[in-house]
Amino acid sequence: MSSLKYLISYIVPFSALIALAYNGFLSFATVIFVFFILPIVEFFMSTSTENIDKEKKDSFLKQKFFDLILYLNVPILYGIIFYYITSLNRENIQNIELIGITLSTGIVIGACGINVAHELGHRKNKFEVFLAKILLLPAFYMHFYIEHNRGHHKNVATEFDPATSNKGEYLYSFWLKSIIKSYFSAWKIQLNLLKKDNHNFISLKNEMLVFQVIQAIYILSIYYFFGLYTTLFVIFSGLIGVLLLETINYIEHYGLKREKLPTGNYENVKPKHSWNANYTLGRIVLYELTRHSDHHFLASKKYQILDYHEDSPQLPFGYPTCMLISFIPPLWFFLMDKKLVNYEKVKV
Repeated sequence: MSSLKYLISYIVPFSALIALAYNGFLSFATVIFVFFILPIVEFFMSTSTENIDKEKKDSFLKQKFFDLILYLNVPILYGIIFYYITSLNRENIQNIELIGITLSTGIVIGACGINVAHELGHRKNKFEVFLAKILLLPAFYMHFYIEHNRGHHKNVATEFDPATSNKGEYLYSFWLKSIIKSYFSAWKIQLNLLKKDNHNFISLKNEMLVFQVIQAIYILSIYYFFGLYTTLFVIFSGLIGVLLLETINYIEHYGLKREKLPTGNYENVKPKHSWNANYTLGRIVLYELTRHSDHHFLASKKYQILDYHEDSPQLPFGYPTCMLISFIPPLWFFLMDKKLVNYEKVKV
């Protein structure tokens, strides 16, 4: 039963199917579920700091079910995108419905695409890494695979990481910083790898170049078969997925910094360098992404065995609620800056 609970994560794409199948306010079904129903349910549900024992962890790691439900996100994601494309050309569709289905599809691109790609991208299995890259394609964010694994995890909670938000930094300026600098950081990492391994720029070893070609083929194919109107909406839905990712990045590391050692290096990444959230439903829907402290402490750990750490800072609410609050910077600063100061005092 412990493993079957993760089937709840499919509520997100199911809500998008409702959004695409029906008119009116139901076009916003995914938005309503993620940013209204989920926060309310989490508010009344208790949090859980319980960690599973070693015997159960060993059992979970042997169960292929945990991997299979991740793999299924690939056909689910692309099925919803195709349904979205056909829905865009529906007769008599209203502007408000266009907004609704675009937001709903964008959320799926973020949750079932980028979030699942984040999990699979840390695996060593080539098939799983391939799926991770395929899941990043609809967001036009394939460089995330390089920057996240080789950049973010190395530089998190330092000034060298574009995906770490500073205390007092506005979400909207953070979006620009993280999106632009992460892209160029991925290129820098790639060029260093090519130089290190003595490979040419025009090479299949240049993954960044390959990613650009794949993304260009993807968007040009949509343009060829469905036209400019559909192409623009597909790009916009991908952008929504990206903004969801970057909003999560914003709340996950807000204001947290690693100490610089006398050697000039930074202290090792620890659970205290990521905000954690133990709201059970949010943990399940996002495949334990909210136990982010343990993920950064040991990135190779699979989602089903991530732990809670007592020394990790805790968000005041679950991810959906915190994301909503972050959209209003003064409210976010009022809530989190005080919490940040209190946490720093406790650490000392």
